[in-house]
Amino acid sequence: MNFKDNKAIYLQIADRIGDQILAGHLTPDGKVPSVRELAAEIEVNANTVARTYDHLQQNGVIYTKRGLGYFVSPDAQDKIVAARRDQLIKGEMDYFLGQLKAVGITPAELQQIYSDFLGK
Repeated sequence: MNFKDNKAIYLQIADRIGDQILAGHLTPDGKVPSVRELAAEIEVNANTVARTYDHLQQNGVIYTKRGLGYFVSPDAQDKIVAARRDQLIKGEMDYFLGQLKAVGITPAELQQIYSDFLGK
């Protein structure tokens, strides 16, 4: 896995797991790879994966069954979508909208661009 410098590695791993859940590769109540399995697969320290799983568990995306491992929460997709939507609106949207204003893109133009994008 290639990591970026602008975000903590454990959060990038959490995003990847979130992507897998949203894509249906990890299903509700389905088993998540063990800490050691995932660490070996993506070539990171097991402590980093453990931190990722702790983060996901605190956010209700995964849960643990004692002695059996980690599993995807039944409402994981809803939690991921809500968190990403919130992050987009609160974090990235201000910059994006500022750039639209700076280059003079009108709301009507943006609506057309977005409609065209959805029609692809």
